[in-house]
Amino acid sequence: MPNRKKVLRHRLARNKIKKLAKLRRIVARHKKQGQRIVTTNGTYDLLHVGHIRTFERAKKLGDVLIVGVNSDASVRAYKGPKRPILSEQERAELVAALESVDYVLIFSEPNPVKWLTALQPHVHVKGGDWQKKNMPEWEPVERHGGKMVRVPIRKGYSTTNIIQKILEAHG
Repeated sequence: MPNRKKVLRHRLARNKIKKLAKLRRIVARHKKQGQRIVTTNGTYDLLHVGHIRTFERAKKLGDVLIVGVNSDASVRAYKGPKRPILSEQERAELVAALESVDYVLIFSEPNPVKWLTALQPHVHVKGGDWQKKNMPEWEPVERHGGKMVRVPIRKGYSTTNIIQKILEAHG
């Protein structure tokens, strides 16, 4: 028989995954209570320590952290036909299981502009390796009075690097 606490934690993580319409209502409630909304987004194909550190830093910038996870189709569109490795639901559940993450949204657009415009976060976080000119989310976040924050990243933490190490080890 599975451990009851583990089963409950897994259900709790899955309950953090929301559709945009529901998340809009949740965000409105949090804002009405004076809470700061922080967002970030990515593929999170193979969750690694760099992701965890970014989520923890992002969470410190506000009260509620929402993570946008690219859908399988959007990942294939910009990473190629062999990606993602894990399905969007699996990736969303892994991210949702993290203590620092309050909600997860799977989005199918090529970038997060649509849902950022809808949620109007106080802060949107990206890794420091991103340049302003390559961030379409910059304009809609600032247009609604939000702030873009780039957090430093440590070299060597990337899904691409992990995949390469696996291929080299089993090549």
